[in-house]
Amino acid sequence: MLDPQGLYEWEPKGLAVVDMALAQESAGLVMLYHFEGYMDAGETGEQIVDNLLDTLPHQVVARFDHDRLVDYRARRPLLTFRRDRWSAYETPTLDVRLVQDATGAPFLLLSGPEPDVEWERFAAAVRQIVERLGVRLAVNFHGIPMGVPHTRPVGLTPHGNRTDLMPGHRSPFDEAQVPGSAESLLEYRLMESGHDVLGVAAHVPHYVARSSYPDAALSALEAITAATGLVLPGVAHTLRTEAHRTQTEIERQIGEGDEELVALVRGLEHQYDAVAGAETRGSLVAEPVDLPSADEIGRDFERFLAEREGDA
Repeated sequence: MLDPQGLYEWEPKGLAVVDMALAQESAGLVMLYHFEGYMDAGETGEQIVDNLLDTLPHQVVARFDHDRLVDYRARRPLLTFRRDRWSAYETPTLDVRLVQDATGAPFLLLSGPEPDVEWERFAAAVRQIVERLGVRLAVNFHGIPMGVPHTRPVGLTPHGNRTDLMPGHRSPFDEAQVPGSAESLLEYRLMESGHDVLGVAAHVPHYVARSSYPDAALSALEAITAATGLVLPGVAHTLRTEAHRTQTEIERQIGEGDEELVALVRGLEHQYDAVAGAETRGSLVAEPVDLPSADEIGRDFERFLAEREGDA
């Protein structure tokens, strides 16, 4: 494998600020990370990243070489044509930024398009960055499509080697094989090398999985802040406002929809309540409920990804 350091370069000013922050944060920094282009039902991770960058001060610490990592023909960047010439180009950026929460506490954010190639080298490069910047905990987040109703609380599945930071949540299945991602491989490789990682997967109703679903982003954000101690009230307020607006719109559409859609939601509500009641009584088999198998979950993931690629 080629030298991982060839995939990124440091931004000297940002790196100097991180070093000053590390002098104050002896326990190390938290690094949040999310990549565009893979499994993110309800645009869960995308909403969190966008709101963090829109509302909080930040500066670049390291830049990845997008020209090596992004397949432009698979995800064509946008060019703007004005009158008789090209006037603007949206350059893909995959960066590590130093961000400050509402109290001024520093944390890191790695975001941008998911690398199309050189995943192992990319994971090794991120590990170098994690070790150089004194990261104590890496946290990733995204949405997954599930057979759940929008009228119930958003479920969360924690994963990684620090699931203890999300007490009260557990995985709804034992084992499943799903299409891989750079985000998942990075989690795997970081854990392999002894670093602490927490993943937060929000359960998004499958019938709204291809639209923005702020409830899922808000639930994931609340889990992240509880696990890390970061203070992000502005981001939470924005997502809460959008969640209320989205729920109102979904109810309006269901009210105007056909009987099949209403029956679907009611059926999912019954299934959800049956499982929740069984958990309360300490038994998942207290009610006859048709839960998805591992193979069905894998097929749902593949179908969701195929639909995304078809829209590209």
